[in-house]
Amino acid sequence: MIRPCQERTQRKPKMTKKSPLPIRRAAVAAAAVALLAAAGLTHAAGTLTVCTESSPDGFDIVQYESLVTQDAAGLTLYDQLLHFKPGSTEVVPGLAEKWTVSPDGLTYTFTLRKGVKWHSTPWFKPTRDFDADDVLFSFQRMADKKHPAHGVAKNGYIYWTGMEMSSLVKSVTKVDAHTVRFELTRPEAPFLANIAMSSIGSISSAEYAAQLQKAGRLDALNTQPVGTGPFVFKSYQKDAVVRFTANKAYWGGAPKVDNLVLAITTDPNVRVQKLKAGECLIGTNMKPDTASVFDQDPNVKMLRSSPLLTAYIAPNHKRKFLSDKRLREALWLALDKKTYIQSVYGGNARPAASFLPPGIWSFEASLAERSNPAALDKARALVKASGYDGSELVIVTRIGGSIDGKRAAELMQADWARIGVKTRVQMMEWGELLKRTGKGEHDLTFLSWAGDNGDPDNFFTPNLSCSAVDSGGNKSQWCHPGFDALIATARKTADPKKRTELYRKAQKLVYDEVALIPTVYPVNMTALNKKVSGFVPSPFSWNDFRSVSVK
Repeated sequence: MIRPCQERTQRKPKMTKKSPLPIRRAAVAAAAVALLAAAGLTHAAGTLTVCTESSPDGFDIVQYESLVTQDAAGLTLYDQLLHFKPGSTEVVPGLAEKWTVSPDGLTYTFTLRKGVKWHSTPWFKPTRDFDADDVLFSFQRMADKKHPAHGVAKNGYIYWTGMEMSSLVKSVTKVDAHTVRFELTRPEAPFLANIAMSSIGSISSAEYAAQLQKAGRLDALNTQPVGTGPFVFKSYQKDAVVRFTANKAYWGGAPKVDNLVLAITTDPNVRVQKLKAGECLIGTNMKPDTASVFDQDPNVKMLRSSPLLTAYIAPNHKRKFLSDKRLREALWLALDKKTYIQSVYGGNARPAASFLPPGIWSFEASLAERSNPAALDKARALVKASGYDGSELVIVTRIGGSIDGKRAAELMQADWARIGVKTRVQMMEWGELLKRTGKGEHDLTFLSWAGDNGDPDNFFTPNLSCSAVDSGGNKSQWCHPGFDALIATARKTADPKKRTELYRKAQKLVYDEVALIPTVYPVNMTALNKKVSGFVPSPFSWNDFRSVSVK
């Protein structure tokens, strides 16, 4: 459920014998660890403390697209009708224990689990178990603009809209208390995988929503969440910590830890110090250059994985000059990816040509990498042919994160200066960046997209379709009717071979039109204390704590 995750981190300082900077930084990091310990964030028996790199956007997961929000809400607080088998893209039963599909592919009937308990919190005491009414509420609030709870999503329903679910789902009806039926307007091959995504399929309590509506507080869905998931929300201190307790009544079996603590630690050096000190037992989305820090540490290991993840540059097609394919191609051609991969990722990435990552079916390996610093004369000719007049373009990057966003932007800036393209780097907070680039208020930005369900459509529709321009997911603002027709045909085609052919054509079209500029396929890094067991890396880049235990 994924989500774009900005390429991010701080610049690595130059270390010399004369410079006291590393000593000062270490002192600051140590002081920060001491303060966090004093605030009660130290590891205790039965508690899993996780260092995360930024704050969640909120807790009403269907409004959001970032991975940190997924970790704080998606599989933590909520359940979906269907789940993904841990570590794979296989769809398995969730709140629905079984389902049937009509021969024409238009009707899906789900049999719901009985006896599933809602979280009991200081702000809500459930009087009944999960049932069909909750499913209807959860989907109808997204689909029906007149629904009382629809407008509470101030951020909109970015995945629901961007993946064209409103035009797909004709109706959701209650057959009985434990059976629901979805009627579709057209066959949709990835439908089951789509509703397994937390950003679309998470189920909220209709009873709780009715209570909030009566009190005029429906916005509390985002601040005082209630779900059926493995952990119960306890508290959130902005930019500091999120606390959960185990849901002992969880239908899938109680979590193996009593408490889950997400310690929001934006400074990557502080995260390293906390991991080395044992204050955090897991560090998510770690900086590539921190891997060597733990090479000689007997207590912490760095887990490397290759998820369905592509980093890319999003040029705003609605902006002057960038609307010309020749300028976009020149920008791609001028990138020195060899230097970029070493400087930004510490060598832990591969150059990308297709927007689809290699691990996903239908990946087109024949697309040639365009980046070629030796062909700058060609790039300069393309710039000149595009009509670019030397105007300054702005590269927007986020503050904080798992790579050095400022450094990455400055490398792009230097590469593009060599072909006569003038740029300026603008730093921005993560939430503000997503909001503004979603509205097209940028020239260039760069992000990463982590697949949410293992289907190629999950890369294409939410990021490059015309509908995703309106939803805010399409940061390139690219709308191509021919591309939309290709992916629409692929979605309603059941034959995997035919779908593969269509998605290969779609990849080539994105490549030829330079709809966006794929940069790299990154390696995902997670730091694990030796006390942790049961952690399984996800192909979707999110973090699942349901089966994690602490020795």
